[in-house]
Amino acid sequence: MPPVPYHEGKFPPDLDWASLVPFIGPASAAIARYDGILTAIPNPALLLSPLTTQEAVLSSRIEGTQATMGEVLEFEAGQVPATPERRDDIHEVLNYRRAMFAATQALVRLPLSGRVIRDAHAVLLEGVRGQNKAPGEFRRTQVWIGPPGCMPETCHFMPISPEKLPDAFGRWEKYLHSEQPDRLVQLAVLHVEFEALHPFMDGNGRLGRMVIPLFLRQVGLIGQPMFYISAYFEEHRDEYYERLLAVSRDGDWAGWCRFFLQAVQAQADDNLQKAKAILDLYGEMKGRVIEMTRSQFGVHALDFIFGQPIFKTSDFISRAGIPEPTARRLIAVLQKEAVLKVVSPGRGRRAAILAFPALLNVAEGRGIF
Repeated sequence: MPPVPYHEGKFPPDLDWASLVPFIGPASAAIARYDGILTAIPNPALLLSPLTTQEAVLSSRIEGTQATMGEVLEFEAGQVPATPERRDDIHEVLNYRRAMFAATQALVRLPLSGRVIRDAHAVLLEGVRGQNKAPGEFRRTQVWIGPPGCMPETCHFMPISPEKLPDAFGRWEKYLHSEQPDRLVQLAVLHVEFEALHPFMDGNGRLGRMVIPLFLRQVGLIGQPMFYISAYFEEHRDEYYERLLAVSRDGDWAGWCRFFLQAVQAQADDNLQKAKAILDLYGEMKGRVIEMTRSQFGVHALDFIFGQPIFKTSDFISRAGIPEPTARRLIAVLQKEAVLKVVSPGRGRRAAILAFPALLNVAEGRGIF
């Protein structure tokens, strides 16, 4: 089959709203429920940090990386990756998280825009595979999408030509800032158009998924840009790519929007359950840790392990804001009470690496630690 070309002249689309209405209400209600728990969390950046890392892992995995959340957190704690390839994967995940943080900070002073996205792209590709592919700059050459090693005539999709890209991205930005009948449908259209334009040489999939929580925050559907959708896309990867392709091939914008709204609803419900479980775990552990440690620094210790559920003991001692003798005693108590588990024992001058399994299992959605 010949490559599917970009749908030139067909953006923004004239949508079949009647087919979308049954999906809009449930997705909007799910988002509102999730935002309710997000608002109730006293420090979401701290308590939901494992979910933020997991989103970076899953969004990167859709593009082919293999690193797990545990491996990423262990690497940050000083554990050496099993292979150079896995180390490179981990760096890509960490860059995703850094790029998301940079974009979130930029939204304090700027609207979501091409500038914010280009700056995030520069962070995403810094020092990793793709760093030679014009970080922070729109592509100036034609690219094509398909199996590794494919040629233009055998690829699956041919994005817009580079000379037409600036004007097309301008239309994307205009639509981004426009008023539309429904914000979630608007976001669905923004995401698929971004992927179809493929504005950068590399990193487009991850950036397109990053836009989702940023847009939700900008338009006020959630109070913090913490919405984790990549689990659904990763689980339904074949359908995800087919629905994206069908927009340009068949003009099936409505089919894509229905898929996207179902993804939002499913992930809003999943995010809600995980956020609630984390909040409940924090409340439960707060009482337990104070009781078992009998220390005024018990909550300091708890906040540290929620923000960094895999860590070096030396980092805990130096960064938790607890006097060193007390910090050492708290670690010993939390290990004895099975709150913490040894990932890598200390040897000589090398500090032990510990994990907080209860939180990691909530973030993963299953008992793996």
